[in-house]
Amino acid sequence: MLEFSPLNKTWILDVDGTIVKHNGYKIDGFDSLLDGVKEFFANIPSEDKVILLTARKNEELPILSNFLKEHNIRYDYLLSDMPMGERILINDRKPNGLDMAYAINKNRDKALNIEYKINEEI
Repeated sequence: MLEFSPLNKTWILDVDGTIVKHNGYKIDGFDSLLDGVKEFFANIPSEDKVILLTARKNEELPILSNFLKEHNIRYDYLLSDMPMGERILINDRKPNGLDMAYAINKNRDKALNIEYKINEEI
């Protein structure tokens, strides 16, 4: 289980294969949420920021945005036209040793079951 500090966070998530079925909007004609997504997003504090990334084209965003709103998946930024290659997160480490970046890979189209807890002592 991951342990995070009580500081406010920035959550950066890919869309396809992470929170919705990969290419479901092409294969099925519509998006569908993966298991665990609603619960995961419900646990993100309102003070935290949520950034969603997708390789979908900008003109496809209105349909995706409406879908996310209909399912109460909140986000602060929805970035499109992202490359299909790796996403690399680089951040600094605080002087007290607190790591300020985490990267988690989950299996495509599997449930979003990332377990974490807030450690008030960090």
